[in-house]
Amino acid sequence: MCKQKVLDYIQNNNLIGIKAGIERPDFSDIWMMVVQGRIFARSWGLAERSWYNSFLKNPMSQIKCGTILCQICATVVDDNPELTAAINQAYLAKYNQGYNSVYAQSITAEKHVAKTMETIGKPMVNTESSSGEQAPPSRSQLFHHDIK
Repeated sequence: MCKQKVLDYIQNNNLIGIKAGIERPDFSDIWMMVVQGRIFARSWGLAERSWYNSFLKNPMSQIKCGTILCQICATVVDDNPELTAAINQAYLAKYNQGYNSVYAQSITAEKHVAKTMETIGKPMVNTESSSGEQAPPSRSQLFHHDIK
């Protein structure tokens, strides 16, 4: 599995499955963006139990890109005006059609920009423990944008 397949899936699909933190049993579908070969997401719902706040409590989780399951770690994006402008433009280009256009315009507002996260991860390797239970990923199973 290569990083490019994950990036292509996110680039070409509107909804990406995300399971944020360890408390959520199911995947939620959210908008994700590829900018400069990196993966970003913004919180639409600003509720206490949002996927964004779940990541703040525990940054380890998963995204699902079709049949590809990726172990990820999320990090809050530092204030970077050039990167923010590129992410805003990517949201507008990808989602500014049909009923999505109102949301695409809104998600570039400051209250949503402040809730931007970058996902860092890789397609899952065998993460089953010897007892057959799902084991948490080790740091060596994570990457920072360098899947070969």
